[in-house]
Amino acid sequence: MKVVSLDQITSTKVDMEGAKAVCKQIPLGQSDGSPAYSFRVFSVDPGGHTPYHQHPYEHLNYVIEGHGALVEESGAEREVKKGDFALVLPNERHQYRNESKDEQLVMICAVPKEFE
Repeated sequence: MKVVSLDQITSTKVDMEGAKAVCKQIPLGQSDGSPAYSFRVFSVDPGGHTPYHQHPYEHLNYVIEGHGALVEESGAEREVKKGDFALVLPNERHQYRNESKDEQLVMICAVPKEFE
């Protein structure tokens, strides 16, 4: 069993083509012995965004703080804000954007542990 506070978890810059002003933390994952899923926490600074990308696994997301947009495969943008859940299906192109001028967009992203 593990209990940990997010402020105890190291934050690393996301160094991926197309990412801008994004950091990642992994509070629960493979190294903790999780048998199926990893929880990642992404913090996107004002004006930042994740890459516009796709992958062969689902994302289960929960917005902890802030607001922004989830860009869909069609290019349409869906508003996301604190308290919202989002499901991104396998192979669906997507991107998260922080459209705030002064607050971070912070979200939990659960993925199969092999993809943490």
